[in-house]
Amino acid sequence: MDASNYRHVPAAVAFPRSADDLRAILRVCRAHGVPVTARGAGTSIAGQALGEGVVIDCSRHLNRILSLDPENRTARVQPGVVLDALRAAAAEHGLTFGPDPSTHSRCTIGGMIGNDACGSHSVAWGRTADNVVALDVLTADGTRMELGKGLPPGPRGDELRALVDGHLALLRQGFPALPRRVSGYALDALLPENGVDVARALVGTEGTCVLLAEATVRLVASPAARVLVVAGYADDVAAADAVPHVLPLHPLTCEGMGADLIDALLVRGRRPPALDRLPEGGGWLFVEVGGADAAEARARADEVAARLHRETGAATVVAADPADQRQLWSIREAAAGIATRLPGGGEAWPGWEDAAVPPERLGAYLRGFRALLDKHGLHGIPYGHFGEGCVHVRIDFPLTTAPGRARFRAFMEDAADLVVAHGGSLSGEHGDGQARAELLPRMYSPELLRLFEAFKAVWDPDDLLNPGNLVRPRKLDADLRFDGPVRQLPITLRYPHDGGSLATATRRCVGVGKCVDTSSGVMCPSYMATGREEHSTRGRARLLFEMMRGETITDGWRSTEVRDALDLCLACKGCLSDCPVNVDMASYKAEFLHHHYAGRLRPASHYSLGYLPLWARLASATPGLANALAPVAARFGGITPERSLPRFARTTLRRAFRRRPMPSARGRQRVVLWPDTFTNFFSPEIGTAATRVLEHAGFDVVLPRGSVCCGLTWFSTGQLGIARRVLRRTLRVLEPDLRAGTPIVGLEPSCLAVLRHDVHDLLDVPALNALSLAEVLDRYAPEAEFGSLDADAITQQHCHQHAVFGNAADERLLRRAGVANRTLDSGCCGLAGNFGVERGHHEVSVAAANRVLVPEVTAAAEGTLVLADGFSCRTQIGDLTRRRALHLAEVLDRAIPDASR
Repeated sequence: MDASNYRHVPAAVAFPRSADDLRAILRVCRAHGVPVTARGAGTSIAGQALGEGVVIDCSRHLNRILSLDPENRTARVQPGVVLDALRAAAAEHGLTFGPDPSTHSRCTIGGMIGNDACGSHSVAWGRTADNVVALDVLTADGTRMELGKGLPPGPRGDELRALVDGHLALLRQGFPALPRRVSGYALDALLPENGVDVARALVGTEGTCVLLAEATVRLVASPAARVLVVAGYADDVAAADAVPHVLPLHPLTCEGMGADLIDALLVRGRRPPALDRLPEGGGWLFVEVGGADAAEARARADEVAARLHRETGAATVVAADPADQRQLWSIREAAAGIATRLPGGGEAWPGWEDAAVPPERLGAYLRGFRALLDKHGLHGIPYGHFGEGCVHVRIDFPLTTAPGRARFRAFMEDAADLVVAHGGSLSGEHGDGQARAELLPRMYSPELLRLFEAFKAVWDPDDLLNPGNLVRPRKLDADLRFDGPVRQLPITLRYPHDGGSLATATRRCVGVGKCVDTSSGVMCPSYMATGREEHSTRGRARLLFEMMRGETITDGWRSTEVRDALDLCLACKGCLSDCPVNVDMASYKAEFLHHHYAGRLRPASHYSLGYLPLWARLASATPGLANALAPVAARFGGITPERSLPRFARTTLRRAFRRRPMPSARGRQRVVLWPDTFTNFFSPEIGTAATRVLEHAGFDVVLPRGSVCCGLTWFSTGQLGIARRVLRRTLRVLEPDLRAGTPIVGLEPSCLAVLRHDVHDLLDVPALNALSLAEVLDRYAPEAEFGSLDADAITQQHCHQHAVFGNAADERLLRRAGVANRTLDSGCCGLAGNFGVERGHHEVSVAAANRVLVPEVTAAAEGTLVLADGFSCRTQIGDLTRRRALHLAEVLDRAIPDASR
């Protein structure tokens, strides 16, 4: 699968290391009549990266920038180069590659050339076709040739000359005139007045004509400064009507979206701060302008804002700060995933994904398109590149039923007629693939379609390369990934956001591939370490999907393929927040492990680490003896020998709490401090510091009346029956305080995340008033005074905190305490609870830490505070850097004025 609605099981996947490997693959496949499909990052939305023969993935090895010529503004690249890697190399010379689809952090140049990708800046810098100088290709018979402007020598050049000379009128009159005409083959590039540009004609052929070995691409000057203007309108249609007023201002971008996209975003959870920057309205244009310096860019932005207000009545906001711009752009870039879940919770799918019309017709087209949705009883969230008339949308096609699939076809046919009536293109960016190629006769004449076939035959007469796309296409409603069996496997978790269905949960993954972005964020640490698809969130979700389907993976919960792929999942929950569709792989892993080991012996670490709360409680009776015996227990408990085990504390938080001086509770708000296993038995000093901070802030601090545990270690090792029983008992202990609305203060982020999120997967209970220390102080004690530490700090945010409740309150508290903090974009620390301690995981655990965290901590000045609320994070930092990381409670404890102690 890719990011489309389609599914084709390949015979093999090849990872070539050279052009000679590409030639060898073609030779073998041609000899055996096996089709060949090229694939980039697997983010294609129309199904053109799928095939039932050999799929070639160039991203693993053919990913080098071969040369970069700043003077001539060109670069020579292999097909697997990631766009952002090229842009980073070009930026060193003040240049960039113009096309920039929202998947820029993982899409490959080869894939962009195959699809003729565009992105938000194409209004200024054009499509990929406008930025290709030459292509080094292999034809289906293995012939390698360099193509640019001018016909190649030999028989192929003769065939192309005859094709053009015999059909000049058709080539000049048969194509609609619009900036985003991506559908079909761009045969008009072969016209004399267009320079007989063979390379341009091959861009957008979706791997159906040639295989790409190398490409020479054109670079453009990147403005030294950019400013974003956001203009608000009544709705997205009104925003579209305003586009003709924007284009004469020569913007770098002109993007559009409506309020329904914001509604879908809010359904996902926390409200992004960027939403507060949007101007009033129900539809918005994002207009970026550039300048030689910040002042010039700002002046141009102010001019754009004033003109749009004057001519279109827009409410405007000007974002000059790069951080504000990144936050605002993040809303738009996440749209491909956000729009797959409608505000009401329904699933939405690609298909009619990226049609384009002339920009001056966009408003009329959107009105007709919304009426068409209503006619078919469908819903979608339009957004896209309004400056070039291109509209993206995901629609709630009922693809899981035969009548629903019939409605899908009927809509697609009507939508094709609508866009053609407005002078548009079926595809304005992503290509036709299986989704739209069948509809090409509605856009092009039979004579032109025959020319498409003739053009493909010049390069691939035997139909070896990506058959079923563009020429002699497959049916648009065939091979749908939803049209197949679903095994009724027993499940244990509730999946409250997926209708109680793991099969529905695995369909969340739509393949946009944000999890294979290795540049930033928490998701996905194992992929960042190994670079292998099966170790990405997408790869694991697809394996679980196949397991539920039961065709390629036939042994259900006993599958060793799924087990091995999940083995390196750190259960960091990064995908819960970073994935645009909120895939929760940590929970799916727990579900799988629960069933995979049901009724049989588990790995030793499931007993040693899964039962840690029990062992810790026993060890607290004689911690010295427990610490002495720990190495022996580790040897038989599945613990990796490279790890030094944390030591049990001499006393517990509960004992220390009983011995502390008791302030008067009169007039104080009661809070329950959660004595998690890690704080209670390993780091009681953190709980003691938190108690002092809370009492200084005016709270009456108590501990739960009885023993409590969130069940985290049993949950993460897939022992869900025990985790559920432990949580039920804990909620009974907490019941009086929960009924009274007393805040529960959690110090360990992973345990707090269970109380905020995982509890609802295990039990049907209302939301618990469980908060972090920072959230309690920020919400209930905003006037509490702390002295100024006048210190610098870096923070390693626990990945469960990042995923479930964030650290905005922590940042505010640190500012109140005079701490200049920088939260690292370091992702998961790599220890991740039991993961990094288990045998076989050490290499990936350390690799995850060494990516950003270890270099940042090592480079920090001696006086810089290192903060990490997570016990795993502090342990990893201590093991790998020998720096002691502090909990927020310890920092705030230092900031309590002496007079208040």
